[in-house]
Amino acid sequence: MNDKFDRAPGAGRTRGAPADPRLPVNVGGSDAETSLFNQREPLRQPRTVPPFPEITTNATAGLPGGNPRTLDNPLQSGSFSYASVSRGDNNVDSMVRTSTLSASAPEFVPFGMSSYEEPAHYDDSESYYSESSLADTVTDFLGHLSSSPGSFESDVECITSMLNSWVTTEELLKELVELIFTQSTAIPNFSYTGARLCNYLSHHIALSPQSGNFRQLLLQRCRIEYEQRIEAVRGTPEAQKKFHSFVLFLGELYLNLEIRSGKGPPNRADILLSALKELLESLLSHPVDANLICAVKLLKLTGSILDDAWKKSGVPHMEELVRRIETILLDATCSRDVRQMLLKLVELRSSNWGRACMAATASNATPDNDPNYYM
Repeated sequence: MNDKFDRAPGAGRTRGAPADPRLPVNVGGSDAETSLFNQREPLRQPRTVPPFPEITTNATAGLPGGNPRTLDNPLQSGSFSYASVSRGDNNVDSMVRTSTLSASAPEFVPFGMSSYEEPAHYDDSESYYSESSLADTVTDFLGHLSSSPGSFESDVECITSMLNSWVTTEELLKELVELIFTQSTAIPNFSYTGARLCNYLSHHIALSPQSGNFRQLLLQRCRIEYEQRIEAVRGTPEAQKKFHSFVLFLGELYLNLEIRSGKGPPNRADILLSALKELLESLLSHPVDANLICAVKLLKLTGSILDDAWKKSGVPHMEELVRRIETILLDATCSRDVRQMLLKLVELRSSNWGRACMAATASNATPDNDPNYYM
């Protein structure tokens, strides 16, 4: 048997190339084993990156002051060195000192893109924000009343005091009248609230120029629309719709506008009474459906008040209007629905505009005709 044969597992094997045959080998001694293991190939680097390695000089390639060579692979070149951790601060300081970067350098803008513009500087002081105009304030307030008509009593005093401090010229007063008139005639559901507002402002707007106070300027503005009634009832559907809104607003204005004189109770504007008569005649003179519907709405709104005022004056204007409506029912070619509306209106007037009849006097009450006789 060969004397060099070793029965120990792995005996005679080495990691890598065999030892140099020129070196002396002493199998039985410890010196031989030491020299044998010293000839082995060094162990490979670990596959995982050691924690917090320090990159040697090769890692600074390409940086200012560093080696311009390409960065070496740290795993292949063994550039990680735990012994160089203590020199990390010195390397960073040298990089900062030798860097050519500047904080005041112009910004980088990619090709094809415009340079970034700084946003405008906004001043938070009160002088930056421009004051709202009279039109904006009045429009916001009218929109608030349109959406919340129940807040009229609580808000009208505040807005009136604001308007008194704002409306100081004749031009501003005319602008205020125009804004309220436009809103009241453009939105049908706002005509009642607009009429109430006009009545309140007519008594609380302090400015009264030579051209007239608030109420006089309002009536002058209404007269402009009133004088166009003949053309409006025969105009386009849009013109008719605008005119009908004005007619209903004028009816609300007659019911709500008060004229105070002396110590007596306030009176209604008689000029509006005659204007409503002319408007009703103009609507009935061109009996199309839209005009007839507007006439019915106006008479349902103001019929009882107009009838009482004309009876008090001794003029039969309401009887003339009712006869004219009956003629339209016989001759006009209106739609079936409009015809029913006119018939209901005639019945309403014949029942004294729906007002309850006077109750029987106590002397005529009996158990047979009065169910509350024993109460």
